Amino acid sequence: MYLKPCSEISEAGRAADPADPFDETGPRRMLQRVGEGRHLFMEGDEAHHVYEVQSGMLRLSRVLENGRRQVVAFGLPGDVIGFPEGDFHHTDCDAISDAVVSVHRKSALEVCVDPALHQRLTKAALREICAMQDHFMMLSSKSAAEKVAAFLLSLAERIGEPSARGLRINIGMRRVDIADFLGLTTETVCRTFTQFRVDGLIVLETAHLAIITDLAGLRARAEPE
Repeated sequence: MYLKPCSEISEAGRAADPADPFDETGPRRMLQRVGEGRHLFMEGDEAHHVYEVQSGMLRLSRVLENGRRQVVAFGLPGDVIGFPEGDFHHTDCDAISDAVVSVHRKSALEVCVDPALHQRLTKAALREICAMQDHFMMLSSKSAAEKVAAFLLSLAERIGEPSARGLRINIGMRRVDIADFLGLTTETVCRTFTQFRVDGLIVLETAHLAIITDLAGLRARAEPE
């Protein structure tokens, strides 16, 4: 998951999904379970596979030269992760919650043995490039409040569930993860969540469960002033 320009999300629930990449009528899939806190791969590991997330949430991150961590992306159901840089993985990838991924050989990107799979992975790679460009453009142009609002809207689009009070989202990651993803401090993220709550845009049921109660208002906060 990257930040991207806000799409139209209705109060009824998440935006319409594309064709299900995990269609059970397709070729037999190899599944791998990744327990919470366990790594799927590490930066510098030789890359033999790419992965489609079926369930759970994963975190892709790098440690910078100054020792600081940068969260590059979050892997949510429907995402393809693990595209290599040459022959090696260029990020760490660990599970924020118990996750299940479909495993595909990296050669499926290079050799068209299974045309449908080759096309799906190629399209996923192109989507990732476009999404990454949007993400870094938005990080460089948005204020702290705009970044946090856009982050919540991206989660709502992907995993929002309708409730009597609005759209419920499971914020599986910690505030420090969100901060490292948005290029903010943890204190700024916490303060912005509190301000959104005070302003009536969200309700925090727990640290990890939020309800967006004013979708239009949150969308307005995500747009540059």
